[in-house]
Formats: sequence, C-alpha cells, structure tokens
Amino acid sequence: MPDRALSFGERAEAYERFRPGYPAELFDLVREYAGGPVPSALEIGAGTGKATRLFAGHGIAVTATEPDGAMLAELRKHVPAGVRPVRASLEELRPGRRRYGLVYAVAALHWTDPDGRWARVASLVESAGVFASAGGQVRPVDPAVTEAVRAARAPFLESDEIPSPDGTPPEDALQWPGTELQRSASAWFTDVRQAVIDRRLTMSADDYIGYLSTVSAYLVLPAVEREQVFRRVVRILPARVEIAADVVVHLARRR
Repeated sequence: MPDRALSFGERAEAYERFRPGYPAELFDLVREYAGGPVPSALEIGAGTGKATRLFAGHGIAVTATEPDGAMLAELRKHVPAGVRPVRASLEELRPGRRRYGLVYAVAALHWTDPDGRWARVASLVESAGVFASAGGQVRPVDPAVTEAVRAARAPFLESDEIPSPDGTPPEDALQWPGTELQRSASAWFTDVRQAVIDRRLTMSADDYIGYLSTVSAYLVLPAVEREQVFRRVVRILPARVEIAADVVVHLARRR
C-alpha cells in the first residue's frame, strides 16, 4: 500500500469535518442494480465512515474495513451500532466461508494493490452479488479559481489529483475502474455499468483549505511547505468557493 494511502490518519478529524458526504442517489443506484434487498455488505477502505452511514442507514449490515487505526477510531464515533469495524486492508482480508451480497469501495479502491486486486475482491462477493465503486475529484467550478489555485501551489506541488491507475484519460467515456472491470476482471465480473451523479457544493474559503488539508498530495509534503501552500492558496480564494464534486459510480456483477 503506498505511503499516500496511509497518510490520512493524522487528519482523521479534519477528514470527517471537511470532506463531503455521499448523496442518497449513490445508494439508490446500487439498490436498483442489485434488483432486491442486500442484507449484508463489506466496505473496502471505509475511512471515517461517510459512505458507511449511507448504506447502514438503509438497513444493511455493513462490515467496514479500514487499514488506518486513527481513521477507524473516527469512524466508530459516527456510525450506527450495527456496523462492524475491522482494521484491515483489502490485501489482509481472508474471505473463508463468508461472502457478501455487496462489496463496495468509495474513494478508496485506487489505494489497493493492483496485483491480484480483482481476484481478492471477487473472493469476497457471493455468486451473482454486486461490486460497486464510487469516487471523483473535488475542484472549483470556476476555471479562473482553478487556475489561481494551480499557480499558487505550483512552487511546491505540480498536481494534487490522483491519476487514473490504469492511465485512462479523463475524457474517455468509460473511466477506471470500469476499464479494468471490463478487461482484467472480466473472468470474475460482468454487466459493467457506469453512472455519474452530478453534484455542486459551496464551501467557505477556510473550509476549502480544510478540505485540501485532507488531500494526500498535501499530506505527504513537509509540514512547512504544506503550510506555505495553504497560505498562498487562501489569499487567492473568493470568500465562497463553488465546488464540483461529481460522484462517478461503477457497478458490476459477480459471475
């Protein structure tokens, strides 16, 4: 697991405070695709439980796995009593006899080891069960603000985004992990679908800096440089920042 994947724990409380949650449409898409009730689910990389609450709130018994102890401790503060937290990465999970009708990962799948990723995921999903992945970039709507932020961070950081793990260009119709599900994982999964939930949010300038403080690209910078970047960025932000936070959803069914 890359260092960036384990950089969030020091900012677990900020992650919970400043990261957007997930809309009800995400659950609706998964439920419609499943075609019926899903009594139990396994979540990969649950973080502080933002997606966990969405699924558990609809009566699903969620086993929420997360490799970072501080993130898991924050999750325990916010999820319903029926959620089962487990400290583990995908690579550490051993399915045994237990498989789930739904296995999902929200803003987490790109941190898993690509070597054997789909065999591991498939081993956790019951026959004809559902795998779901969701995620997306959070960025200012106004191109001028985006450019100003880019220029402000440029002396320290070229980009704060995570490139597609398989190199799929952002303009392609089918995005990762849909590309891998159709190609590398086709022996285990079928009926791959992609949907986009359009979402616009508004943050104060301070809250947007709070959000950036939870982004791995900044977390791995030396502390002095990180604070310099944030001071430069906050100076060029408007008081209120309109944010595009679309959620890209991929669904597939276990063969």
